[in-house]
Amino acid sequence: MSHSTSSKTITVVLIGNPNTGKSTLFNALSGARQQVGNYPGVTVEKKQGRLRIDQQDFTLVDLPGSYSLAPRSPDEMISVDVLLGRRDDVAPIDAILCIVDSSNLERNLYLVSQVLEFERPTVLALNMQDVAREKGVLIDVEALRNRLQIPVVEIQANRGRGIEELKQELAQAAHQEPARPESPFPEAFQEEVAFLERIAKEHSRDLPRYLVERLLLDTGGYLEPILDRDIDQGIHEAIQEARTRLQKAGCPAPGVEAMARYGWVSKMLDGVASRPSIHRTTWSDRIDKVLTHWAWGTLAFVLVMLAMFQSVFYIAEPASLGIEKLNSWLVMAAEAVTAEGALRSLLVNGVIEGVGGVLVFLPQIFMLFFFIAILEDCGYMARAAYLMDRVMSRVGLSGKSFIPLLSSFACAIPGVMAARVIENPRDRLVTILVAPLMSCSARLPVYTLMIAAFIPDIPLFGLRFFRLPGATMFGMYFLGIATAVVVVFILKKTILPGQAPPFVMELPTYKLPSAKMVLHRMLDRGFAFVRRAGTLIFAVTVVVWAIAYFPHHESQISPGLLAKRSELQHRIESLENSDAPSAETLLALAAKEKSAVEAKIAGEYLKTSYLGAAGHFIEPVVKPLGWDWRIGCATIASFPAREVVIATLGVIYNLGEDETDAESTSLQQTLRDAKWDGSDCPVFTIPTALSVMVFFALCAQCAATLATIRRETNSYRWPVFTFVYMTTLAYLGSLATFQIGTWWLAG
Repeated sequence: MSHSTSSKTITVVLIGNPNTGKSTLFNALSGARQQVGNYPGVTVEKKQGRLRIDQQDFTLVDLPGSYSLAPRSPDEMISVDVLLGRRDDVAPIDAILCIVDSSNLERNLYLVSQVLEFERPTVLALNMQDVAREKGVLIDVEALRNRLQIPVVEIQANRGRGIEELKQELAQAAHQEPARPESPFPEAFQEEVAFLERIAKEHSRDLPRYLVERLLLDTGGYLEPILDRDIDQGIHEAIQEARTRLQKAGCPAPGVEAMARYGWVSKMLDGVASRPSIHRTTWSDRIDKVLTHWAWGTLAFVLVMLAMFQSVFYIAEPASLGIEKLNSWLVMAAEAVTAEGALRSLLVNGVIEGVGGVLVFLPQIFMLFFFIAILEDCGYMARAAYLMDRVMSRVGLSGKSFIPLLSSFACAIPGVMAARVIENPRDRLVTILVAPLMSCSARLPVYTLMIAAFIPDIPLFGLRFFRLPGATMFGMYFLGIATAVVVVFILKKTILPGQAPPFVMELPTYKLPSAKMVLHRMLDRGFAFVRRAGTLIFAVTVVVWAIAYFPHHESQISPGLLAKRSELQHRIESLENSDAPSAETLLALAAKEKSAVEAKIAGEYLKTSYLGAAGHFIEPVVKPLGWDWRIGCATIASFPAREVVIATLGVIYNLGEDETDAESTSLQQTLRDAKWDGSDCPVFTIPTALSVMVFFALCAQCAATLATIRRETNSYRWPVFTFVYMTTLAYLGSLATFQIGTWWLAG
């Protein structure tokens, strides 16, 4: 059957080591036709893409990056199950696309040797040929193809080179019989595997040969609980007996696998790949002498982070101003087409001031993801993990925890999920518990609003490019990191004790970031925030507006205010019909006076609303933090998702708007003009703004993250623990910030 006429969708899995360009290749093949979710039952990312080759439809399944298919974590187990066709949510595999780093074939082919044992049509993509040539690595591609007996294609994924040839090889391989590879294991091991297969069949268990091998090699005991329905006591005893015989035969498990597979790799590359006898110092090596140095590297890391936050704050400012002007126009348009009442209030104070107030900060979020994507794609983040290992090992973790924590700067949910790559259960749990302390993108709008409104834009240390707002934002991110270090230290010394595990990590070669990849990551993560604004934030905003608007009885308003408003309305109407020379001036004064009265009435309505009653109830608790009841209400409303606080502040302060400039629609200006009830004292000062930021930097205001912790730990205990300890830290940190800051300014 010709592949060009087949109506069946071909399922191809993409697998490879980390840092081989797998994500870049996946995006190059599938483009925007991607779906991302989780595998049912586990919080492991499921990424699928679609592509079409010569009228043939393909589904591309991107497996988690892995150095080995010896399952030690949920993501590696998912990979094995998908390759074996043991998952109902993924169609049976028709072909495997394995991507390797051409400059490091010795390590990459270890995984290839495991992939070939699944006996599926396989295509090998040799990526990073430019890096290999720079290192003086020479590869005879045709000879490698003959040795492996599978198609081998040279590509450069980040430049799109070789992609079309790879597609053609993939289309042809999907319709061909797979090669039957020779097992790399010694004969004694193969005999024991055959023995266990017979035992399994005698116990009415039909296990794939690959899983039988893995059970024999899995001395750590990870696999047996996973397959407890497929093995019983008889099979377990047979496994122990087989291991004993292998030990006596000089093939101890699991050490026999490394010896056998690397022996196979050496055989495959003999005369096929060569390296210069003297290590060639590359420009990547020269850079690493600085960036991985304990002193210069740490200084460089701090400077990179500072530069990133300075850029995020200032580059995105024009776009934010544009969105703010659009919000103002929408407010005027809504007021023009709706009569005064509940509907206008919902549209203006609820939807536009709420959701629109959040979207104002979208440019900063896009810029943050843009810079993070560049640092990830160029290879710098691996160096940051190496540097952080020095710090983390002193408090009981390794640099392996840095990647989940780094992911948490975008969103704590994938950060918590990424902790599954940590093999030690205690270290995995500790990493999960501190991941929410990293300042995620949902906190960025809070920081940006408070900094823009209250932190003066002045240079520090006489440097024009190093300014206080950017330094403040960096400080908020650093606060989360520093607090996490302290919490880790305490946890490892108390309820979760243990030594720091050894950390081994490959440093990928530096490369120019792919513009396509950077933009894809930026847009993907940025629009995820937009989707939340259009769903969760919108829903919470409407609810907050409702409880802040109702019961809205005019009988609750001071009769004097109502009479004053009526009097001013009559005066305005008479002045509008007057031809007196001073009428225009008097009309402007009357309109301004009426606006002030309307603001007081709106404030009275808010105080007597359901939200106002709740706010005044909790004000004694939040007042020591420098907050009035309105900030307290907004904070409580934001506990399902912390970014909701901006929308809630927009609703609450615009419903009870008390501005000196009645025409101002900026939330920043509204907050600057906010006064304590019955006083001319401003609610927000610099210590108050810092207090709010510290609270949001440390508090666990994200129901989705807590739910993810529940799924990852399979316990309600740990999400409750996370919520309690983070909320306590947030309150105490906010209290100290306001009280010390106020004392400092008073002195």
